[in-house]
Order: sequence, then structure tokens, then C-alpha cells
Amino acid sequence: MDWYVFNGLRTFTADWQSRPMRLALTWGFLVISVGVTAVFLLGFGSFSTAKGMTPFHEWMLSLFFTFFVTKLFFVIVLSLGDLGRFISGIAHHISNEQKPGEAYFPERRKFVSEIAILVAAFPFTSFLYAMFRGKYDYKVHRQTLYYDELPEAFDGFTITQLSDIHSGSFDNVKAMQRGIDLAKSQKSDLFVFTGDLVNNAAWEIEQYIDRFGQIKAPYGQFSILGNHDYGDYIQWDSEQQKRDNLAKLKKHHAELGYRLLLDENVVIEKDGQKIALVGVENWGEGFVQKGDLDRALKGADLNAFKVLLSHDPTHWEKKVRYHPVDVHLTLSGHTHGAQFGIEAAGLKWSPVKYRYLDWAGLVNEKNRYLYVNRGFGFLAFSGRLGIWPEITVITLKKRRSA
Repeated sequence: MDWYVFNGLRTFTADWQSRPMRLALTWGFLVISVGVTAVFLLGFGSFSTAKGMTPFHEWMLSLFFTFFVTKLFFVIVLSLGDLGRFISGIAHHISNEQKPGEAYFPERRKFVSEIAILVAAFPFTSFLYAMFRGKYDYKVHRQTLYYDELPEAFDGFTITQLSDIHSGSFDNVKAMQRGIDLAKSQKSDLFVFTGDLVNNAAWEIEQYIDRFGQIKAPYGQFSILGNHDYGDYIQWDSEQQKRDNLAKLKKHHAELGYRLLLDENVVIEKDGQKIALVGVENWGEGFVQKGDLDRALKGADLNAFKVLLSHDPTHWEKKVRYHPVDVHLTLSGHTHGAQFGIEAAGLKWSPVKYRYLDWAGLVNEKNRYLYVNRGFGFLAFSGRLGIWPEITVITLKKRRSA
């Protein structure tokens, strides 16, 4: 693929008078593209080590992916042009119009290379935007939900939700702080975090504890664990080291000011009326399944209005929406919306839809609601395009009879 693009660029620069400029573009492309691929492949083995995928490795993966997609677009256009050359050459030969010494196939025309460059420039610039700006382009998503069962005192009660911080991926603290400030500025009654505080290890969040700890709410801050928080995706020297890491991460939740809910529930009381906040450990289709909703509901008023924190939306799909106990609202994350897709002009698409039935936004099943947060951070691909990082604000309203 690199060599094919290289030859297309040679066609593009063939009539350039400056030889150094021709060499800079053609050989410069080849050296950079092959270099990025080599660095990415050399670092591949470190992804599962104790440090896991660092921001550097994520950048190399992202650059490799950017170059790969860009080259793919270039190759598709150039190959269509070459197919035309092939057909033209065959037709010319069959018609006996070919002159002695004339090339069997006509030369590649420069304008085909120009079109290829223009087409390839679109994914290239888009992915660069995703990597430099898009991953910190925080958006506030607001939802107002109406319930008959909501206690009167909680009419207008607000919940700010963050999910999937993935603190080991951040590479711009100033930009990240803008997202924290935006979450703080919502001034909601309750703050919840729905899992994946880190990529793998507890130390990843340590430098940001003072920053995320700034988020406060009058009725408290609560959190749960996500699949990445258990440290399952990297190598540990021993099982004890892995257990110690999880214990340390749980302490970090407390240092952040978050009450970590581990298959348990708490009562949120306002003006003498109550709702139940329930939190489960991770339960996901194809992922760790530690969460136990029945245990989490133990001791709760089963007739109370209930808000459930559950990291993976497949838990709602497989367990919660069919559970005999009515769980009014479930808040999830996990999918990131694949960090790539389209949400504009009524169109909502992401490749993650082929893996998850419910991957972003609000779902309603017989007045049991699920909201899937698109994630605050990012993982693996160091960027976001079309699916921007999210701060969710849920407003609970008492439904009034007509």
C-alpha cells in the first residue's frame, strides 16, 4: 500500500521543477508512513505489560490508523484510475490501433492522483482534528424524564453523570480541566460516576484526584466500577498484586469524595421523602460479570423510586429491564460510542451499533429508562470524531395528571 501511494505521489509531482520538493513529498511520505508503522508494531508487545497502553502508544496507534485509512482512500481512487488505464489498454490493443513502440497501457494521468489526494485529505484532516481537538470537545447532554412514582420532593431533582474517565489516556491536563469545570458548572443535586476510572492500574488516577475531586453535589457523589477497573487487561506479577491494585483503586474513589457502591444501595432523602440509589459491580455481555442486582437491592424499599448505576448497558438489556423489581432509571456508559460516528440532522450511527443494541443516549422499555453516557475520556484511539465526550444532566420530574 505504501509503495502504491508512493508511485501515485511520483505521478503527482512528475512535472515539478524542484527536485528537492519532489523528493521531500514522495520519500518523506514513505519514511514517515513506514516509520509510524514500525514504531507502532515495536510497541505492540508492551500493551499487556504492567503499564499497559500509555498515551505514547495510543498516539502511535492513532497515527497508524490515520495513515492506514488515508492511504486506503488514496489507493481506492488511484486503483479506479488504473483500472481505467487497464481497460483502455486492452481495448486499444484489441482494436489494433496500437502503434509500434507505443506503451501497452496509457500512462497514469496526473489528475487521477490529484483527485486521490483530495479524497484522502478528508479522512486525514478529520482524524487529526479528532486527535488534537475532538477528544476534549466536551458536550452537555440534557434529558428530562417524567415519572408517576417520583416523590413530590424530588420534582426537578438533577443528576450529573460522568462515565469512562480512563485517566491513563489523558495527554492535555488543561483541556481535561475544561470538562471538569463544565461538569461542576451544572450544579446538580447529585453526582454519579459510572465506571472505568482507569485504563488498568490505580496509579493512573492519582495525579488527577484533586481535579476530579472538585466535583461536588449537595446530595453526594457516588460511583461504581467498570470492566477496566479490575485490571484484567494487563500482566501482574501475582494475583495478590492485582488484588492490591483494586483495593488501592477503591481507596482512590474515597479520596475523590465518591461513595463507591459495590452491589449495594443507599437512600437519598429530601424533605422527608426518599429515593433509592443502587450500584452494581460490572456485569457485561462478554466482559466480567461480578454485578449482582438482587444483592444490590437487598434492604432497599422495593416500592421506592430507584436509580441504578450499572457500567455496561448489556446488563440492563439482559437483566434489569426484565427484573421483577421495577428499576425506574439505569445509568450506564462503557461503549464510548466507539469514539467515532455521526450524530447530526437526525442521523445517529456508529460502528459500535453492530456490537451493542443500546450504545448512546436514552432508551425506554415500558417506562424503565436506560441512559448510556458516551464517555468523558478515550481509550486506544487517542481521539473522538462525531461522538464527542459527554457530560450528562438528568432532570427528574413528577408527571402531573391532565
